[in-house]
Amino acid sequence: MTSFDGLPPLRDVIERHGLVAKKSLGQNFLLDLNLTSKIARLAGDLSKCDVLEVGPGPGGLTRGLLAEGARKVLAVEKDSRAIAALDEISAIYPGRLEVLNADALEIDPLERLTPPVRIIANLPYNIGTELLVRWLTPPSWPPYWSSLTLMFQREVAERIVAQPGSKKYGRLAILSQWRTRANIVMELPPEAFTPPPKIHSAVVHFEALPKARFEADPKVLERIVAAGFNQRRKMLRASLKGAAPEIEDRLNAAGIKPTDRAEQISVEGWCALAREVAKT
Repeated sequence: MTSFDGLPPLRDVIERHGLVAKKSLGQNFLLDLNLTSKIARLAGDLSKCDVLEVGPGPGGLTRGLLAEGARKVLAVEKDSRAIAALDEISAIYPGRLEVLNADALEIDPLERLTPPVRIIANLPYNIGTELLVRWLTPPSWPPYWSSLTLMFQREVAERIVAQPGSKKYGRLAILSQWRTRANIVMELPPEAFTPPPKIHSAVVHFEALPKARFEADPKVLERIVAAGFNQRRKMLRASLKGAAPEIEDRLNAAGIKPTDRAEQISVEGWCALAREVAKT
């Protein structure tokens, strides 16, 4: 039995190519092509975009992206076992799929993509957060991508959209909400994957804003936010003591009480503090 694109069902592809998911690579494969096509549609119109996909595995989401009209897909896969299966997809969509056997943390995708670019991926669990932070903190803004549509563990997704005062509010929420509009657009149970993970998953869609919501030096902001949340139970005058001289004066100048804790401060407040610290 073949699927809508003439390719075999993904379970057959996995069996034929020996693609048993590796825990060391953070692999959990999404095999339902209806779901992968839905994720592709959640990213918006792909017909005039190049797409970067990280960790395609046997190519379920890759097939959805191409079937939904992506101009080109650059599929970056570290696991060499999956390359033959991805090459079979490339043959069905000539000139529209480039498969790169590489570590996504070590490549410059812009060398192979033409803007506008959307990043759409069921990210490997072990590198998902690191990749997100890199995409949110490029040297200049706006970034090379116009949107991110990314699958995470649901706990990570909830941290991205968390609001001040929440225990889940932290570095990821601030970096995401400072420069993008981020929303959870889909949730998936463990049984949607092979093998089923122990946790639920969620898709977050990020739209890059033309400019950051509030002025701040990205490096300074990231540094003080990391310091504040590394000791989130402490008052800011203590957790940020080593971040800048006369930190209480700088907190006051930013309109922040030195006795507040990191999770109480809004994105605007953190940016105001970053501006004060940058005056050092």
